[in-house]
Amino acid sequence: MKNEQKFASVWDAIEDTPAEAENMKLRSTLMMNLKDFIVNAGLNQAEAAKLFNITQPRVSDLMRGKINLFGIDALVNMAAAAGMYVEVSLKKAA
Repeated sequence: MKNEQKFASVWDAIEDTPAEAENMKLRSTLMMNLKDFIVNAGLNQAEAAKLFNITQPRVSDLMRGKINLFGIDALVNMAAAAGMYVEVSLKKAA
């Protein structure tokens, strides 16, 4: 029987360091929420781009989940433009 390693998230499994995994978890959460906002608001990509003050191809990248193209700052700025705020909670790592 193989000794399988278990991870709390996919990011913990594929990233090299805990810091990189945490960064990816945060970006992933922000991107999913922004995508949900766009869909639930019934915005097309051009409308979302105007709201976020970015280009339509950038919205396309967001909608397709191209996480490596987005930094936390840019995602927080888009959330703020959408009238959302980011709440941070820090906990001791297990």
